[in-house]
Amino acid sequence: MSGHGFHVHGPHDHELEHAQQGGGGHGGHDSSGMINQIAMFTAIIATIGAIFGYMGGATQANAGLYKNNAAIKKTEASNQWNYFQAKSTKQSLAEMSRDLSAKDEDEDKAKYQAKVDRYEKEKAEIKVGADRLEAEATEWDHKSDEQMHQHHRWAQSTTVLQVCIALAAIALLTKKKWLEYAMFAAGAIGLAVGAMAALHM
Repeated sequence: MSGHGFHVHGPHDHELEHAQQGGGGHGGHDSSGMINQIAMFTAIIATIGAIFGYMGGATQANAGLYKNNAAIKKTEASNQWNYFQAKSTKQSLAEMSRDLSAKDEDEDKAKYQAKVDRYEKEKAEIKVGADRLEAEATEWDHKSDEQMHQHHRWAQSTTVLQVCIALAAIALLTKKKWLEYAMFAAGAIGLAVGAMAALHM
């Protein structure tokens, strides 16, 4: 390595010298450690952010699908109520025909009464079906609202994690310790909001 008092520094010797001097003018080991720490943290946060972004898109798609299912059930329920109304009209006409029949025409009265009874029974069955469809529509609406709430949580979490990554970039450029702390804080907040999304909170 040396000859006639001349000493050549290798890359390893250079790093050891800086480490012994506490990092020298370029930040040395501390700066390198900070860069590695931020780089690793950024990679992890970016990966988690990508997963959260996917979850946000999935919940938004589910919310739209569930809202569409609710609309279909509401339409089916409306059709059933229209059918119910048609049966009510027929029942009213049968009752009117029964009441207007001559007193001595018992056969006609019995015929119209049978129709009234049949329409009453059909109306009861239609009402049960319509009520069931309305309940299903309400349930799909509720599920859609839950998915939208969860979507907003995922979106909030993804946004905070993006801010965290931006802070990491600025911290790397400026070597400011307080920005590194802000980066960690933003990452923690983003992860906490993501946990709330996962828990439907």
